Amino acid sequence: MEFSISCIGVIGAGQMGLGIAQVAAMSGYSVILMDREASQLTRATESIKQSLGKLVTKERIAPELRDASLERLTTTTDLGDFSDCDLAIEAIVENLKIKVDLFTTLDGILPKNAILATNTSSISITRLAAATTRPDRVIGMHFMNPVPIMKLVELIDGLATSEETTRAIEEVAEKMGKTTVSASDSPGFLVNRILMPMINEAVFALHEGVGSVEDIDNAMKLGTNQPMGPLTLADFIGLDTCLSIMEVLHENIGDSKYRPSPLLRNYVAAGWLGRKSGRGFYTYD
Repeated sequence: MEFSISCIGVIGAGQMGLGIAQVAAMSGYSVILMDREASQLTRATESIKQSLGKLVTKERIAPELRDASLERLTTTTDLGDFSDCDLAIEAIVENLKIKVDLFTTLDGILPKNAILATNTSSISITRLAAATTRPDRVIGMHFMNPVPIMKLVELIDGLATSEETTRAIEEVAEKMGKTTVSASDSPGFLVNRILMPMINEAVFALHEGVGSVEDIDNAMKLGTNQPMGPLTLADFIGLDTCLSIMEVLHENIGDSKYRPSPLLRNYVAAGWLGRKSGRGFYTYD
């Protein structure tokens, strides 16, 4: 089966969703960005405008591309508006039940031959696909944050994902200017299977008094040439997201080395989620 993708629906207008919507619109696709909250869509649209404006100011894109991208982008609070989308990309909270419910709903709305992709960072593609009548057209399409800057997209096939679906999504990613890597449908896939245990170990080191927040971050930046320290990165990702991924790794792999740090759990329980809440391992204005 050959796929012709011209309209992309993005579910979730948070940091990841708005980034995916921006890159898709810049790449020539018609984009519908959906969120349950109209206020979140307003914030997302303004953020995309500012991002595109900065690219124009830095002479990375022409004003004409900015204007055309904004014209290709529409927003909605109604999933029913996805009835003509060729591809839907889910970028909502990292929760299995919520994602399963969404996939079941989307399966009844999207055209018969449309592809359903998920930006999940750790949840099984096969389990999500099983909630639909089109498991051969369900795939993992894991973007990195911030989406307009980071070049990588992880592609994850479920057990039933067809080769045609994979090729179609590879082409979409390449049109967006991304480089793809293939990962098996294993907890955490490639990036988070390696990254999150490192972040979690940094939190353990902080909890046990091995070093301060600043010393842990400086040690990893200057000692291993990372662009930002693991605790800064955790704040950027969101500590709740980090915890969710560690819980998936621990539950599904069953090895104690993936046990989330108690300090990470406490920060999330306190609402200290990182940049988005104004406080995490650092304090933000």
